[in-house]
Formats: sequence, C-alpha cells, structure tokens
Amino acid sequence: MVSRGEVWWFEIPELGRRPMLILTRDAAITVLHSVLAAGITRTPREIPTAVALGREDGMPDECMIVLDDVRVVPKILAVERITRLGPDRLHAVCRALAIATGCA
Repeated sequence: MVSRGEVWWFEIPELGRRPMLILTRDAAITVLHSVLAAGITRTPREIPTAVALGREDGMPDECMIVLDDVRVVPKILAVERITRLGPDRLHAVCRALAIATGCA
C-alpha cells in the first residue's frame, strides 16, 4: 500500500508511466480509493513551488517535485515504489505546497 512521503511510479492512462509523490495523510489512505499526489519532472525549475530531488533521496535521476502539479490519482494506478523521502525533504515539500496553494 502507498504511504505519505513515498514516491511511486503511476501508470496513468492519458500520461503513461509517471513518478509521483504521495501527499495524502496515512490515516486517510486506508479508507480512500484515490490519493493526492504531486507530479515529478526532470525539467529543472527555479520556482518556490518545486523541490529538487536526487540520488541521495533514492531517485534514479535528478528531478523536481512540482507542487503546482497536484492531482487526485486512483491508488490502483501505483505500480512500483521508488523511494521514501526523509523528514527534511518532506518539510520542504510542505513549504512549497503552502506556497502553491496560497496558504503561506
């Protein structure tokens, strides 16, 4: 089962295979059919709503979590776990998400 803070490969019919970070809290994941997830790209972005990841985070390549690209995705589309982010990276994600949603 997916868990908050994990990066998974999702097989999304209209997009293909995409890495995404799970944002939904664990208590809700157990009762929901879908999760809130943020898209990840290899395109570098110098914006406050993106968080850089690399091999030190368990990713195969340098990439960016883009908190402007958040969507609800059925859990069943998660096909392979890539990594779990550490607390420092998750804190950076929360800051970027607050900026992306105007809650900062």
